[in-house]
This record gives sequence, structure tokens and C-alpha cells, in this order.
Amino acid sequence: MAKPLNSIYDVLKERDLIKQITFEEEFKKLAEEETFSVYLGIDPTADSIHIGHFIPLMMMSYFQKCGHRPILLIGGGTACIGDPSGKTDMRKMLTKEEISKNVDNIIKQVSKFISFDGENGAIIVNNGDWILDLNYMDFIRTYGIYFNVNHMLDAECFKQRMEKGLTFFELNYMLMQSYDFLHLFEEKGCKVEIGGDDQWSNMLAGVDLIRKIHQNGSFCVTCPLLLNSEGKKMGKTVNGALWLDANKTSPYEFYQYWRNIEDTEVYDVLRMLTYMPMEEVKRLSSLPGEQINEAKKIAAFEITKLIHGEEEALKAEEAAKALFEGSGSLDNMPTVKLENINISIVDAIVLSGIAPSKGQARTLISQGGISLNDKKIDNVNYTLSENDFTNNYAILKKGKKVFYKLEK
Repeated sequence: MAKPLNSIYDVLKERDLIKQITFEEEFKKLAEEETFSVYLGIDPTADSIHIGHFIPLMMMSYFQKCGHRPILLIGGGTACIGDPSGKTDMRKMLTKEEISKNVDNIIKQVSKFISFDGENGAIIVNNGDWILDLNYMDFIRTYGIYFNVNHMLDAECFKQRMEKGLTFFELNYMLMQSYDFLHLFEEKGCKVEIGGDDQWSNMLAGVDLIRKIHQNGSFCVTCPLLLNSEGKKMGKTVNGALWLDANKTSPYEFYQYWRNIEDTEVYDVLRMLTYMPMEEVKRLSSLPGEQINEAKKIAAFEITKLIHGEEEALKAEEAAKALFEGSGSLDNMPTVKLENINISIVDAIVLSGIAPSKGQARTLISQGGISLNDKKIDNVNYTLSENDFTNNYAILKKGKKVFYKLEK
């Protein structure tokens, strides 16, 4: 195998991107001496990936920059079961047609992080190719003997589901994910699995399976989860998850999410979600007082540029300047076209997506959270009129940071 361009272990350590790792000293030696294949699995349970996939994809891109070959495993087979990790309810079952459509969309988004060209160009595999046709009795007889049910039930990934009842169907997920790693180890020479730290138990089981059968050669590395200052997962917007698909989360809304992070979150966001040198990350995240806002603007622009391209990042930046700094253009802020301008404020809130229901819209108004053209709305029966529109639009605002342009 070729010698790595840089030790991926050192690169990840510098950015503090390693949360947990198996056989650390053995992995360090491997990372210094040879290139290898590394895989990341993504189950196509939605037609877009979201912010939860961001850090593992960044980690995979660093592996490729160091000369290693990424393998993107699309879980067309495991998606038929659904990963119970960290879930309190059983996942919705998807049809094969839904899964196939989701796979196509995910591949397009992943290409923003990794290259499919060159000597170490990424390859894509779908575990449906080897899982869906398995003979279950043969599988259980061959591999089930390597899994201790008592140990499985102690795994962190099952704990929340255990409260409501974990089905045997879901219990198979760990076996299938472990078999994925074994298959790639044997067929592609893949030595390393990476993923978010919530996948630790599943990944550890795969390493254990390979080492029980082949005695050595397998590793897993998890990255930290992106948490806010309260210790909760980041990535929730007014409309739900922060998606990487522009049709589900607009570039402006995506930009604004990162622009509005807490001061204490700047360092983690810059080091984990951008390629900026660590010296610059440390400088920006240490800016005092109001100057830290400049770091947030840079973070928002760089992350939006990575996901949506420089043109969309510039448009989002312009819209933010127009709203908050009195310059720039409003053309690229989230816009709702009204068929009838004489609409109730409650309907306008629901139509824009600021609130999912009329009841919640009324609650926002009664709590003083809604403004129209910078005027607080306190009447739940307010109806928009021609007087509310200047230059054919009105600005609907929730709190200080959520804006929608209502167009005539």
C-alpha cells in the first residue's frame, strides 16, 4: 500500500474529531505506514441527509485528503429494518422504491465532500446487494454465534428503545451493520469504519466480529456529535431538521442558522464543519465581545459555501445584510407568494411555515413573538391589507432572527 500523505490520526486529533477509537496505538501505526479503505454508512431513510451526517462526512473527506480511499455505504438493505439507535419509537418502514429515490439524492449531496476521481476516488456500495438476498437461517447459523444477546442489550444504542419495547426485528440491525463491515473487509480490504458517536455500539460490534473471524485488522473511529451549549444535538430549525437539500432548508435559512449560533459554539462549528486552519479557528473563536459576530459571519458563509456553493452563500449573505445591516438585497430571503393579500396573520404564519398549526400561530402572537414590518402584532384576528405592503412585499418576523418575505 502507498504511504499516506499525512497521518490521518494526527489530522483528526488536531481538530479534536476523534471521540472514541478502537485499538488506538495499532491504528496510529497503521495511519503512519499505509493507505487503506475506510467506510461510512448512511441509511437512506429520507430523501436528503441532514446536519447529523455533516461531521462524519467531513471526517471522511479528511481521510481522502490523506490518501485513503472512501467507501460510501448506502444502506439500501438496513434501511428496510431501521436503526433503533437513540430512538424511542420504531422507524417508519420504507418501500424499495422510496429507498431507491433517496439513495440517488444522497449520492449527489455526498459528492460535495468527497471526490470519486483519482487513485483514491471514493466508491459507492449498497448493502442491499448482499443483505436482501441472504438466507436468514444460514446467516444466523454462521454469524449469530458471535453475538452475545446480554452484551447487545447493554449497548447504549438500544437503551431508549428498551423503554417502549425493542422488537427482535430491530435487534437484527446490529448484526446486519456488523456483517456490512465484515463483507467490506473481505471483499474490498476495508479496515476502518467511521461514524457519529451514537453509532459506537454498532461499529464496535463490527470490529469485534471481524477480529473474532480474522483475528486482526479492523478498527472503528467515531466523531463527536455537534451539540449546542445546552448539550443537545444542533440542527433544529423553525421548520424542523436542518437539511442539506436546498429544497428542504433554503440556503438563506441554512446560512442564518450558523450566523445565529451561540458565542460558545463558534469554536466547535469552525473546527468541525470548515476546512479553515486551526490557527485561524482559534483566532476567530477567541475574538472578544461583539467582534465574535464576525467569526459567526465567516462560519455561516464558509459552511453555506461548502454545501450550496459560493453563489448561494453570497446571496444568503446579501439577504442577511439587507435585514440586519441596512445594506444588501432582500431578493434571496425566504419568500412566500400570496394569492390573496387579505389573509389573516394566523394563516400567513402557517403558510410561511413559522408555525405548523393555527393554534401554535395564535400562541406565538399572544406571547408577543410575531411582528409585521417591525410592528408587533398582538391581535390574533389581524388581517393583512394593501397598507402592509411596500414595494409589493411585507416582512413577517418571528422573534429577532426568523424572517419571511410575503409577496403580493
